[in-house]
Amino acid sequence: MGIVKISDRMHADLRVAGNALSRSINAQAEHWMRVGMLSELHPDLNHRDISQMLIRAEQAGGFDLDGLLPPTVPAIAPAVKRAA
Repeated sequence: MGIVKISDRMHADLRVAGNALSRSINAQAEHWMRVGMLSELHPDLNHRDISQMLIRAEQAGGFDLDGLLPPTVPAIAPAVKRAA
């Protein structure tokens, strides 16, 4: 785990979105990071497709980057898994 510095404006946006969606600020930031990362890795997918991908990953035991990467993209880290 580490510290990520963000602007005051982004923090305020995270607070509003997190409150609206019943997520903590950290959970909302992590959600946006997952969606953004998957959008870059899968530019052919839309938000609905990425959301379904995340739901399937959760049903399979949690977010595991290795299982969500396209076949042509190597793993970014040896074990990037959702914290239990």
